[in-house]
Amino acid sequence: MFALSDQPLDVAALRRSLFHPEAGAFAAFEGWVRNHNEGRAVQRLAYEAYRELGVKEGERILAEAKERFDILDAACVHRVGTLEIGDSAVWVGVSAAHRDAAFAACRYIIDEVKARVPIWKNESYPEGDSGWINAEYREPD
Repeated sequence: MFALSDQPLDVAALRRSLFHPEAGAFAAFEGWVRNHNEGRAVQRLAYEAYRELGVKEGERILAEAKERFDILDAACVHRVGTLEIGDSAVWVGVSAAHRDAAFAACRYIIDEVKARVPIWKNESYPEGDSGWINAEYREPD
């Protein structure tokens, strides 16, 4: 399950959705909004996404993880909209029989989401200006 959400993430519910009796391991990654980037203070972030393509690509990444790693299930939710410092921006969870597969799949998913899903981040700075991060166009593979 991949989703883009304009609501705060319910991490406990997401974690419960990945429970399997066969699972001996669970690994998660949660990305938070921090107060700085590249030497500048940051006040808040605004995420925008191309929803239809984003969900499709996110689902593809989760399917790839299930094929590449010996995992039982995986999920990822990325926030869109305005987020404040400390808010959860992205969550990835993986359940597996063993920890090595859970850790590896979790890392794969977040790395691929950051590289491939069309989500753009606008940082707001205390000086009153803002800047887009990761908004450059890339030719599809």
